[in-house]
Amino acid sequence: MKKCLAVSTLSAALLLAGCQSVNTTSGGAVGVERKQYMFSMLSSQEVDQMYAQSYQQTLGEASGKGLVDKSSANAKRVQAIAKRLIAQAPTFRPDAAQWKWEVNLIKSDEMNANCGPGGKIFVYSGLITNLKLTDDELAAVMGHEIAHALREHGREAMSKAYGIEMAKQGAGALFGLGQDSLALADTVANYGMTLPNSRSNENEADLIGLELAARAGYDPNAAITLWNKMSKASEGAPPEFMSTHPASDSRIASLRAAIPKVMPLYKPR
Repeated sequence: MKKCLAVSTLSAALLLAGCQSVNTTSGGAVGVERKQYMFSMLSSQEVDQMYAQSYQQTLGEASGKGLVDKSSANAKRVQAIAKRLIAQAPTFRPDAAQWKWEVNLIKSDEMNANCGPGGKIFVYSGLITNLKLTDDELAAVMGHEIAHALREHGREAMSKAYGIEMAKQGAGALFGLGQDSLALADTVANYGMTLPNSRSNENEADLIGLELAARAGYDPNAAITLWNKMSKASEGAPPEFMSTHPASDSRIASLRAAIPKVMPLYKPR
């Protein structure tokens, strides 16, 4: 217990020493105002570049297998919905207008979707077909994922991982160079980009995604029907999306409470 406490204390000290407070987004109508701390030696540009390389590798592998869908009706739906949502992203952070956004539909039974740092989006066809998503529900999913990128939740997770890993390796790792630092960076990148988001991060993505969808002309109430579908799907073999985005009564209640805040922004198209 004492050892765990010592590691935890050292981790916190190192993390605070190497972190800076940032405001990644404005609060919007939904009022997301939580202060975030990012590792000062890990810039947004570095994280974006790391993820872009991973995204291109995954895209290349899928393309080589003929799994990148550019022409189906669902592919056109994904592109059209993404275009409208992306147009609203600068509401929360103006620099998102200069991001190199990419959107791709992957032919797969996997029920998943994600938007990585810098605006790199994957949607897997199984999510759409197996859950029979409407445009409004698909916008809720994609808005939620875009919100994670806008809030830089990936970089935030990596920043926390640096504190943990540095505590394990000792304070010297904070300024270390060479192979040990490379190994540390690799561990942190894998940790930060693969672990589920925290409950607070999920709530932020729910709220910002809800507002993005409303501003883009998609019915905010679809977020409720989406998560009801997700919850029902999880009763059997849960979709991959559910492993990092668990549905719950409290999540749906939070969305219901936020819908009146964004309804004035919703103009059906």
